[in-house]
Amino acid sequence: MAHPRIIVVGSVNTDLVIRVPRLPRPGETVLGGEFFQAAGGKGANQAVAAARVARAPVAFVAAVGDDAFGRQSIEHLRRENLDLSAV
Repeated sequence: MAHPRIIVVGSVNTDLVIRVPRLPRPGETVLGGEFFQAAGGKGANQAVAAARVARAPVAFVAAVGDDAFGRQSIEHLRRENLDLSAV
C-alpha cells in the first residue's frame, strides 16, 4: 500500500489583532490596547493542525504575497514542517 499523504489547499493570512477592554455599545468608541500579529487563514490553520496530529506528510497549496506578511507566513509554515513546494 502506498504511504498516505495529506494535501491542503487554502488561504494564508496574517491576523492583526488589537485587544479592547470590552465590546463597544452601538455608536460608542472604545480605545484599543495590546496589538499583536498571529498566523492565520483557514487552509494554513488546517494544514498546521494536520501536520501536528497526522502520521503522514502534509503538503500545502496556496498563493502568498512577497511582502513582510507573506515572508512571515512562509517562515511559520516551514517551522511546522509542511511541504511548501506548491506555495
